[in-house]
Amino acid sequence: MSRQVHVVPHTHWDREWYLPYQSFRLKLVDLVDGLLPLLERDPSYAHYMLDGQMAVLDDYLEIRPENAGRIRRLAAQGRLSVGPWYILMDEFLVSGETMVRDLQLGLAKAAEFGGAMPVGYLPDMFGHIAQMPQLLQQFGFDDTVVWRGTPAAVADRPAFRWEAPDGSSVRAQYLPRGYGNGAHLPLNGKDLLEQVERFIAEEGTRAGGGDEPLLWMNGTDHLQPQASLGRLVAEANGVQDDLDFTVSSLAAFVAAAPRDGLPVWRGELRSGARANVLMGVASNRVDVKQLAARAERALEQVAEPLSALYLDAARWPRAFLDVAWKLVIQNSAHDSICACSVDEVVDAVVHRFHEAIRIADGLTERAVLGVARAAAEAVGTGGSTLDDVPALGGAAPVAINASSRTRRGLVTFKLPPGAELTGTQVLHERPGSVQITALSPAEAVDFVAVIVENIGDAHRIDLETNDDGSVDARLRIDPRRFGLLDPAPAREAFAALAERDPGAEVRVWMDFTPRRVVLAHIDDIPGFGWARWVPGAPSVEPVHADDHRLGNGIIDVEIADDGTFSVNGHGGLGRLVDDGDKGDTYNWCPPADDTVVDRPESVDVTVIEPGPLRARVAIDATYHWPGRVSGERRVGINEVVVRTTLELHAGDDLVRVSVAFDNRSRDHRLRAWFPLPEPATTSHAECAFAVVERGLVAEGGPTEVGLATFPSRRFVEAGGLTIAHEGLLEYELVDIRGTDDTARAHALALTLVRCTGLLSQGPMATRPLPAGPITAMEGPQLQRPVELRYAVHVGERDPYAVTDDAFLPLVGVGGIATTDLGSAADRSPGAGGQPDATIAADGSRGTRLTVGGAEVSAVRRVEGSQLEVRVFNPTATTAMVRVPMRQGWLVDLRGRPGADFEGQFELRPWGIQTFRLRA
Repeated sequence: MSRQVHVVPHTHWDREWYLPYQSFRLKLVDLVDGLLPLLERDPSYAHYMLDGQMAVLDDYLEIRPENAGRIRRLAAQGRLSVGPWYILMDEFLVSGETMVRDLQLGLAKAAEFGGAMPVGYLPDMFGHIAQMPQLLQQFGFDDTVVWRGTPAAVADRPAFRWEAPDGSSVRAQYLPRGYGNGAHLPLNGKDLLEQVERFIAEEGTRAGGGDEPLLWMNGTDHLQPQASLGRLVAEANGVQDDLDFTVSSLAAFVAAAPRDGLPVWRGELRSGARANVLMGVASNRVDVKQLAARAERALEQVAEPLSALYLDAARWPRAFLDVAWKLVIQNSAHDSICACSVDEVVDAVVHRFHEAIRIADGLTERAVLGVARAAAEAVGTGGSTLDDVPALGGAAPVAINASSRTRRGLVTFKLPPGAELTGTQVLHERPGSVQITALSPAEAVDFVAVIVENIGDAHRIDLETNDDGSVDARLRIDPRRFGLLDPAPAREAFAALAERDPGAEVRVWMDFTPRRVVLAHIDDIPGFGWARWVPGAPSVEPVHADDHRLGNGIIDVEIADDGTFSVNGHGGLGRLVDDGDKGDTYNWCPPADDTVVDRPESVDVTVIEPGPLRARVAIDATYHWPGRVSGERRVGINEVVVRTTLELHAGDDLVRVSVAFDNRSRDHRLRAWFPLPEPATTSHAECAFAVVERGLVAEGGPTEVGLATFPSRRFVEAGGLTIAHEGLLEYELVDIRGTDDTARAHALALTLVRCTGLLSQGPMATRPLPAGPITAMEGPQLQRPVELRYAVHVGERDPYAVTDDAFLPLVGVGGIATTDLGSAADRSPGAGGQPDATIAADGSRGTRLTVGGAEVSAVRRVEGSQLEVRVFNPTATTAMVRVPMRQGWLVDLRGRPGADFEGQFELRPWGIQTFRLRA
């Protein structure tokens, strides 16, 4: 019996990479313009795969909308496979929720063309997350195709059974030479036969054996379809009988491939044994990673849940959220989020993230108003009234907690003049009026145009004549009335004054609503809920700071002479270590004769805020860093002042840290080192929907040195220390003492910046071959001011809670009186599919949703008004997910219904579960 060779024609389409998006799209349009008639006229060119991502079709049809029908017909005939992803993303550098939305969008788009390819295609990701098999299973996929990251333990076979931590599994087809083992066709069928036979001989067991079908991927990066394929296949079949060549699809191949007796791998695929995983992309262009963290947090953790819970169903901002999510998904493409692309591409990525953040922040402002209205309506339900706080104008300020867990902490409020300030820390006071200039009446006529152009939130100009004949022109400032100024009345009044009294003085004032910006501490703010603030002594011990110490009764922070700090006596934290990097955007590579700088020349400490609720101390350390790498050594000297700001809150058990400096050194890596309270053999890092355990070494291979610089999504734990961060994805366990079984790490290094000047290069010590075009670039050198944020917790508290406390602020909003709620149509609570509220007996706090026992990944509305929640269990023990007083049903990631539940349901270890709630 002859062995089947499934030849799968395809292209791998990086939407943007060494060329910008529009440059590649020109080539994409040429490709599809040529592909469609080829498929239509040549039945021997039986099938084509459009790279498993729907963005390819979206981008094409925006230029050629008239060809949508042709594409639908070819897909319906089985000649063209599309999807299932919207875009082929990097798995380690974006959130689990981004990946879910990516696949959901891809499937929805593919449905317009008859449905998606039934294979979870993952051809070129730089490694694979542990939970990917579970995600694929919940979308209904039993098969995947992988290349990079496959460990040596299973890379000696053409396929393996890949298990997620919860036990979900898929069949994984391994591509031993990537997605282009059959990319370049020869001139005749005999040579094609020789190509395949040589591949089988050289790959041995990786190519399978016997009558096991062979996968021959006829495509690679941006490769155009090769019209001679059908002829070559026929010729190869005509000269022998051992191999049966057929132009095929991935779906047909996996249906024919064996499924029994496969080796099993459990967990993430992050090995460089057989192919590069390009371990340095996590630390390249930290500005991109910071924006990704902010955008995902703003969408997932704030805008969506608050809008779902506190805006009426009819006002659910689906269209805006869809736009924001699409921007984030487009940026998740591996060459985009990894920033291993030319500067123009990275500029576009940055712009898309800023747009997504703008949308999320704007939606949050509207949702916050809905929460405040809900709080105002709740007052009086149990005997408490707004009259309890007359100094605040009859409506108490409200603190909002967008996370699922009950929290306490500091909230910023803007209070009116005369408000009671007991228990607060005043941050800023703004007077009601500020004089900005004095003019003659004639000059004032022209100045009106200046006001219109530069002070957009001035909505009215009032003129007041004083006893001495001078005139006060008062600009009434209100950001809510931006752009509403009618300049004509003021211009006419100034012109009349100039004619009547040309020597009069016109004093121009800006009139604001006076306010004080204060911090207050609030206890027990329910998850997804709110709590009113009433002035009074806080329940926590005050925080204090002097030149070298901060303390709050829970932790003491001391600053050493070398600029490091200690927490409760555990010292040496935050030591900055700067070394050289002659690598590229893909991989770190030290120069052979490196210069490492780990001590400052001088240190100055300044108290910025002494307390009592928030204390902040600045450590200004002056360093002499080399200027750049030349050959195999660092040369030159740059003097740089690094400001490390330590921030401690009353009642907190963590230290917030920011590191800011003007980066003028090139070709270098800066890391913060943290001695561990206890030596460690493993780290535990957040990954998508899980916490993964990693050891002290990483598996490398002939094309990439194995470096144990691993990614973490938002936090990493080791040896009793937790580091939470905002986009600082790369860490390494360092200061390893002992060997083999006795090896222990005594410190953790967090990469703050990694600066290089090449997209790719080679050879270099950590990677002998280029990973892309050898292109010089300025952007990755980050020659600009940078600021990095992380938090340090010494202890064993839940790292998800630590991360929320550090980076998901409680939101303060001025109280709204019930008389200001507007018409019933404008109100957020009540009818229209809103969940019932749970309100304290005294009306002081409440929530629209309580979820306990698991981490919450998403709260949103689907199919009109249904409330959908996604949770996951990041532990090895069964969890009981509690949703008190609510009924609903479980669904998978495609929304297909499962079992009903009432009040609670069990969630398996490491499980991901989506559910919908009945109104």
